[in-house]
Amino acid sequence: MSQRLSRFGMMSPVASLVASLIASVMLSGLAQAHARPNEVTVEVIDEHGATFSQMPVRNGGDAFRAYLQAERGARYRIRVANRSGERVGVVVAVDGRNIISGARSDLAKSEPMYILGASDTGEYSGWRTSLSEVHEFYFTDWKESYAEAFGDRSARGVIAVAVYREKERPAFSFSEEDERPRASKQSTPQSAAPASGASAGNAASDKATSAERSESKAAEPGTGYGDRRDEPAVRVAFEAQPRASSRVFLKYEWRETLCDKGIIDCSDSVNRFWPDTLSFAPPPPRM
Repeated sequence: MSQRLSRFGMMSPVASLVASLIASVMLSGLAQAHARPNEVTVEVIDEHGATFSQMPVRNGGDAFRAYLQAERGARYRIRVANRSGERVGVVVAVDGRNIISGARSDLAKSEPMYILGASDTGEYSGWRTSLSEVHEFYFTDWKESYAEAFGDRSARGVIAVAVYREKERPAFSFSEEDERPRASKQSTPQSAAPASGASAGNAASDKATSAERSESKAAEPGTGYGDRRDEPAVRVAFEAQPRASSRVFLKYEWRETLCDKGIIDCSDSVNRFWPDTLSFAPPPPRM
């Protein structure tokens, strides 16, 4: 059994523990993104609490997929609400990197993850650098992204979340003498410490060459390593089921890209009474 992290600062009084380091998942949504009916909902929201627009992709499969409209320079956080009625672990990855450890993510149960109690909501606003701090997420050009600093382009512009249900926990018995709980024979083993995140120094050393390699990808969006922010978390015990019960993938793009791909209808973006360029009256057509 591995330890996970739980984060303080929930959206409701019930949510006192919000995240646990062992799985990393990333989701975003327009109103609410459903990974599995009645299990979790996921949103990506800005610093003012507004939700980023999302366009679901109807391609079937066992995962929820949608496009997300990103805004240049906007700071954001990932909000995950647990509707399952039981504790779950969520592995969150941005641009293919685990948001707790900073390492390349496969959304596996062995990774650091956040733990959500029944009916709890968690908000994750940055790359975790300690149990007390994160560096904020913000939308930027890909060449300035955290993942590109490591030369990792394996999951450009994707917020991914994998949900893991908890294995049945060992039973506890109570002494009639002092009514103090004692663990049954199936005691939980000590867990290993979470993998440390990648250092800012390493990111800086790779940035020059990575920027050159990604020159042609400058128009694509990515997530930057922003300002430091206090966001306390604590370790909690959690043993995940072997397989994720649901997964969510959100591909974020700039509005102009979504328009070009036909994901959103931008035909109404041209105002016939407010042209983008100055024009002059032509001579009248000849009769």
